[in-house]
This record gives sequence, C-alpha cells and structure tokens, in this order.
Amino acid sequence: MGQYETAIQPPPEPLDDAQWQRIIAFGTPEQVEEGDYLFRSGDREYDLILVDTAEVDVVRDSLWWLGESVLNTVGRHSFLGELGLLNGQGAFLSARVSQSGQVYRVSRTDLRRIMSEDDELCDLLLRELWQRRESLRKGPAALTLKFVGAAATKEFESLQRFAERLDLVHTSAEITPGDTYKLEHHNVAPGDLPIAFIQGEPLLRATPGEVADRLGLSYNGDADEVVDLVVIGGGPAGLAAAIYGASEGLSTVLLDAVAPGGQAAATSRIENFLGFPFGVSGGELIGQASLQALKFGVRVYAPCEAAQLRSTDDGLEVTLTDGRIIHARTAIVTSGAAYRRLPLDRWNDFEGAGIYYAATQFELRHVQEHPVVVVGGANSAGQAALYLASNGCPVRLVVRGTDLGTRMSTYLVDRLHEDASVEVLTGANVTGLEGNGSLERVRIDAVGDVDARGLFCFIGADPATGWLSGLDQDADGFLRTGTDIVPDVLVGPWQRLGREPLPFETSVPRVFAAGDVRRGSMKRVAAAVGEGSSAVASVHRALAG
Repeated sequence: MGQYETAIQPPPEPLDDAQWQRIIAFGTPEQVEEGDYLFRSGDREYDLILVDTAEVDVVRDSLWWLGESVLNTVGRHSFLGELGLLNGQGAFLSARVSQSGQVYRVSRTDLRRIMSEDDELCDLLLRELWQRRESLRKGPAALTLKFVGAAATKEFESLQRFAERLDLVHTSAEITPGDTYKLEHHNVAPGDLPIAFIQGEPLLRATPGEVADRLGLSYNGDADEVVDLVVIGGGPAGLAAAIYGASEGLSTVLLDAVAPGGQAAATSRIENFLGFPFGVSGGELIGQASLQALKFGVRVYAPCEAAQLRSTDDGLEVTLTDGRIIHARTAIVTSGAAYRRLPLDRWNDFEGAGIYYAATQFELRHVQEHPVVVVGGANSAGQAALYLASNGCPVRLVVRGTDLGTRMSTYLVDRLHEDASVEVLTGANVTGLEGNGSLERVRIDAVGDVDARGLFCFIGADPATGWLSGLDQDADGFLRTGTDIVPDVLVGPWQRLGREPLPFETSVPRVFAAGDVRRGSMKRVAAAVGEGSSAVASVHRALAG
C-alpha cells in the first residue's frame, strides 16, 4: 500500500427510525441502479444523499498517477456528504451505486432548512459532516488536492496555510533545489512551482485565490442579490458578528483576504479565554467558530479581499479585488490589522523562509528543536516563546522595553522566567539577519550574532483601513465609531436620518466597525468577540429604523 492507500473506512452509523422519518420529509425519492453516479468529483452543486434501500460506494476517482480508491460503502438509513455541503465547496469525491434501490435527494437549500428547523438533526449532521472531513484529511482523499512547491518559499507556504486554515482535504510535497527526481515524478519544471493538482489536473504557479475559485469557494452571488449583512474580516470579531447575525435571521456573508482566523489563528495558546481552563490554541478556537458559522448558514468566502466600500441610494456596495460586487443593507468592518515588520535589510528575503508572524504547528515544522528568536513584549510574543520552547526550541525573547510586565500578563511573565529553555533579553533589539536562502543567524545588539532557524515577529500591527475612504479615522488610521466620531462629519445623511451614530457605527450610516480596526478597542480575543456580537445589536436597530 502507498502512503494514502489505507483500508476502507468504517461505514457511518445509521439514523434511528424517528430520525429517518423526519429527515426524509425534506428529500425527494429516487430509484437508482447499480453503476449510477449520484454525484461526481468536480460537480459544483450536489445534494445530500439519504440512502434508503440502496448501497452506495464513496470513491476517490483515479488520478493520472494512481487508480481509483473506494473509501466507504454507505447503506440503509445513512447519508452521503461531507462539510463541503455547508461551505459551498464542490464535490471532490464521487458517489457510485453498488446495489440498486431507493435514495432521497436533499438540496443544499433544504439542508439549510433541516439545520434551522430540527436541532437534533442539525447537531447530528454537523458533527458527522465535520468528523468525515477530519477523517478524509488523513486518507486517500487527500490526493484530490495536492500542492507541490519549493521548500521555504512564500508562495508555497501561502497555499499550505490557506488550505490548513480552511480545513481543506489536501496533501503537500516539498521539492528542494536540485531534486530532479521529484520534478520528473510530478512532470513539472522549476518555473511552474508552486503547482496545485486538483483532481489530478495541474494548476501552474497556483495562488490561493485561483485554487479557491476552482474549488467553488469564491464569491458567486447573483448580480441582483442583496444580503442583510456583509462582514469584512474573519478574525474573532468578524466571526462573532457573522455568527450572531446569521443566528438572528440575517442573511450574512463573511469575507476574509486570507482565511478565517486573523491574528488569533496565529496564537499557539490562549490561557485566559473564558470557558477554557486548560487553555486553547487559536487554531482550535477559530476552527470551532468557523464550524459554528457554517451551522447558522453564514456564507464564508476566502481568500476574498475587499477593495472598496461605498454607500449608494439603496444600500451599500462592497467591491472585491477581482471586480465582483456584493450588495448589502449593512456592513461590519472587522478587517483587523496588518503585521508590523522590522526595518532591516534582507527582511523580504527571509519572509516565509525563516521570518514568521505566527507560532503554530505549521511554523513549528520548520524550526522544531532548532534555536529561534521571538521579538515582542506583549502576550502574543510570550505565548509564542513558551510554545516553541515546549517543542524543543531554545528561545531568545527580545524585548525593546526594560520591563517585561509592562504589556504582558503576569502569568506569562512568571512562566517565561521559570522556563530554562527561554532566555529573556530586555532593552534589546534585533539589528541584522543572515542566511543563504533561508534564515540562519540573527544579530541582537545586546549579545551579538546568534544561530536562529526562525525569527518570530510580534511587534504589533497597523489597522487594515487603507482600502477604505470616506470613513472618519484617527491619525493612526483606526476607525472612529459612535460618540467618538468628530461631530463636524455628521452632516448630510445623518441629518436626513434624524439620528446620531449607534454604538459601533462609523461615520457612514449602516457601516459598523469592531475589533482591532476600531479606535479604542481592547486588543484581546475575548474583547473582539464581544465587540463583534454587540455590533450586530446596532445592526438590528439600524435596519429597524
């Protein structure tokens, strides 16, 4: 057996009689014959299949380098489908009838009805669809989306990070310089990298946006569609806003330029978030929130970058970088902030090849058990240093200030001083970078040159508001909201509305802001969640007016 040619997965548990009767009420019966395909890999639209008296094989179709693989056989009172039914992704497996009989088809629209009308079936379906996605990530299905790229390059790592943040079923193959065997094996040239093989078909010099478009994850709304709420930015504030909006009956679209999660997804461990006494990684927290968003019907699109937001006579228009336009009645800007960089020579050379803005399992793979440098004096830097140290990395934590406790929580300061694998350098600065192709050494003014496989930069961020115009901002670019807005700008539409801005509302009516992008916000995950959900309360008031 090859790496992914594992045994057939166990069949799903059948629904009980009461559950079966309730769920088939949403479906359309169909007689099927042996050999029929109920859906094929590559289909943009496909149904949830309820298997009554038939039997159906779940098949990973043959690829140009590999034959087909039967992953599972689904029988009486079970169902076919996985998480793509909820997030809009096209089918990447096929369903082929192996024994004639009856099935029921449930459209995606009717699946949404089940999710909103039957709590028990909703939880059962959501849990099973998610578990199937996680199981498929480890088996032969992963070959349906394969990335091939040069190791430690920004382009290849952006593809991998995009797929992991969206929890896509995929696999990757790194090619090192001079590895002619792998180049010949994949039938590619160095200039073609990175490549995404989608159902075996190569997409040369692939980008996350192109892959998302091929998979059906790009925005594709009707030209005349108007949504109640568009949320721009998928960090904690944006996810909270989208979840609360959708759960309260608003048709909701969530956009993110990379993938849901924002800076929180880059946090290795959050220990002071309510309800998690043993801590939780940013990735786990965002993963559960993303699943919750799908549960309530949020339409999540990523990578999907907004280029312009403007008010019109009958609502709002969000123009995407590809020119497509989303029409909405309200918008919440949760675009967060962009990572700051150190003003050092060769910084661009080492981004993605030793310089990182996150410390998660993804980055750890490149530096594990090698010395690293972490720069920053706030909680995110402390959490990163402890995470890397716990995974075998000798860590130097470089802090410009002289007091580590000025911006960092006490519990983190104490743990850093107690950890023998972490050397804390206060009143210090990184002044140089060296390496041949990837980062090898870092110069620190307090100690000189040190070996470092990675430099993890947590020195703050600037508000991601450069794409916005016409909204009142402070001198640093943060959006003013509510009573913080300069009174001189509250003319024109505000006078016609006969009211002042609501909490979290910007200087443009029905445009709100929450999270790190908002002036005066507390830069903490829990605070961002609170702001996102609170902004939805103001959205309802604006729509009612």
